[in-house]
Amino acid sequence: MALIFWQFLFFSFCGFLMEVAFARLTHSPKPDRKCHLLLPVCPVYGLGALAVLALPASVKASPALLYLLGGMVCTLVEWGMSHFYEKAAHAAFWSYHALPWNLNGRVCLWFSLFWGGLLLPLVYLVQPWVLTWAAAVPDGVTFPAFLLYLADAGLSLSILRREGPAGLKWYVRSRPLRA
Repeated sequence: MALIFWQFLFFSFCGFLMEVAFARLTHSPKPDRKCHLLLPVCPVYGLGALAVLALPASVKASPALLYLLGGMVCTLVEWGMSHFYEKAAHAAFWSYHALPWNLNGRVCLWFSLFWGGLLLPLVYLVQPWVLTWAAAVPDGVTFPAFLLYLADAGLSLSILRREGPAGLKWYVRSRPLRA
């Protein structure tokens, strides 16, 4: 279970970094891309990566199958997380309404194709390194890290329900007021 947790956390952090880079490249009016109060993570990426890594070895051995089926799996995870955030947190972190071939703004064909392409380096290049790294994490670190993650997730969900995504911007509130 420790390996799964560290993989989830690693890919959630990588997703956060990709979201921030995407926001900067596209000059998005929403440069903040985290889904938790404290930790810089986007759990949809961690869950998507774990779902793809759980695919049968025969799928992962074929780049074409990995691209197609993995892209569909990531799209399903994205769809599910969109519903979760809407129902449990009363928040929407993304919307594809402005893009063609979207499904209720939750997923769209262009990003599904992107997820499929992203999976090839993830599975063939990054994942072997992540497994080695995760296996090297001392046993005594995992449980406290897991508790920290759960505490942050619970607090974040509570804040999202009360204040929406703007409530996660603690660093904005902590800046001194200027006259």
